[in-house]
Amino acid sequence: MLPLFFEFHNPTKVVYGPGLVADLQAELTQIGARRYLLVSDRCLEALGLPSRVATSLEEAGVEVVGTFLDVPENSEVGAVRACADAALAAGADGLVALGGGSVIDTAKCADILITEGGDLVDDHSGAGTLTRPLKPLVAIPTTAGTGSEVTRAAVVLDEANAVKLSFSDTFLLPTLAVLDPELTVSLPPGLTAGTAMDALTHAVESYVSPQWSPVSESLAAGAVRLIFANLESAVADGSDLEARGALLIAAAMAGMAFSHAMVGCVHGMAHAVGGLYHVPHGAANAILLPHGLAYNRREIEERLGGLAPFVGGLTPGEDALSPADRVVAAIAGLTERLNAAGVLATRLRDVGVPEEGLEAVAEAAVIDGTSFYNPREVVAEEILSHLRDAY
Repeated sequence: MLPLFFEFHNPTKVVYGPGLVADLQAELTQIGARRYLLVSDRCLEALGLPSRVATSLEEAGVEVVGTFLDVPENSEVGAVRACADAALAAGADGLVALGGGSVIDTAKCADILITEGGDLVDDHSGAGTLTRPLKPLVAIPTTAGTGSEVTRAAVVLDEANAVKLSFSDTFLLPTLAVLDPELTVSLPPGLTAGTAMDALTHAVESYVSPQWSPVSESLAAGAVRLIFANLESAVADGSDLEARGALLIAAAMAGMAFSHAMVGCVHGMAHAVGGLYHVPHGAANAILLPHGLAYNRREIEERLGGLAPFVGGLTPGEDALSPADRVVAAIAGLTERLNAAGVLATRLRDVGVPEEGLEAVAEAAVIDGTSFYNPREVVAEEILSHLRDAY
């Protein structure tokens, strides 16, 4: 049955190609901004990627008026403010974000302050708080996970209150997303696995979301297919550009899907363990995805089963399983194989979450913005039992 109403809005232009970052002139000419602040991080600086991109930008005829590299692994409000200050001081009329989700979300939120002013936490957190288009933002992801390069969302840590803040607005959609798989080949196996599991969680949660549409459904299912077909190859051989490219495309597709259909309690729990215990977001989602599906199972049985054709072929003994059980078994099998390869944790205890902290995680998950989009009400006592299962 089709939904009674849906809308799809995706103005971000997406370009893909190995080596594409070396020639951005045609794309930047269309955008029109002339003075860019380049936002990245220290890890990528050590690999020489920011200087490489800066050279490409200059060759494309635009000026790089500054570089901001102080983005932490989990972006924070303080980093956003510092980035905005750097852009304003340099007179930037556009931003280029080179990095993973933390870098891109830092640039998005800095763009809010550059354009709107005010206080990031008090004036702009939440949904639909922006009043005008932001400065042009070019997003160049170096991980295949968050999909932030094509979403209307951003998440940053409010370090003062140990909580992750969500921002959602159509004005947060980047102007241009540049998908170049060559920029992801240096990603180590553990981060490759974790970020891809983040994308898989986006795809699965958006597919079973009450806000699904035929458009988001197709994007989510396509992302699931690409991840299952390519993740283990990319982990085994980081130089496999075909697999790397497939994951990069899958992350963007999943990003488009969840930007419209939203995510649910898996992300609520992941945001909570990230805010309280600084667990990387992809690692948290990988651990919590099966448990979030179990929490929602009665409400999503039929929808979840629709993903069965996209999770690979049957393994021995699976022919008698229901479609939904096949999907759950496939996700479990994938995470178990990645765990056996030493690149992915499967328990909260293995990523530094203390057992005595699970109640606080459950309470934080309830008030997380994603709980409003979950297929069933998120109740602290009930979600706590699933967190204990994940421990």
